[in-house]
Amino acid sequence: MGRGVLYVLALLFLFLGILGAFIPGMPTTVFILMSAWAAARSSPRLHEWLRQHRLFGPSLRNWEAGGYVSRKGKRMAALTMLACALIMVLVGVPLWALITASSCMAIVGTWLWFRPEPPEHLTQETKPH
Repeated sequence: MGRGVLYVLALLFLFLGILGAFIPGMPTTVFILMSAWAAARSSPRLHEWLRQHRLFGPSLRNWEAGGYVSRKGKRMAALTMLACALIMVLVGVPLWALITASSCMAIVGTWLWFRPEPPEHLTQETKPH
């Protein structure tokens, strides 16, 4: 893929990740990781900005260091998925949609909890200064 296309994807994924911070049920971290992937291949400046970002940087650096996910990140993801499932129940989405979405969230949640947590030395490095 051309650098220009990857750069546009990096910006699009960044935009979607930022939206995800404000729209319940829409992921943030996944889009930031995809943005960083595309930026690493198209814009070293954008990639470094993401890595040093106060909010996105720590989880991005943990992921790049070995696919690590902090315990806090796991908890937040689990709580967000639980809240989304409860909202679906409360608003009365069709049963097939509730089952499909809840099953997907359960699979992702299980996978996430099996991800390694960052070693202590990385935990100290990823804290904002």
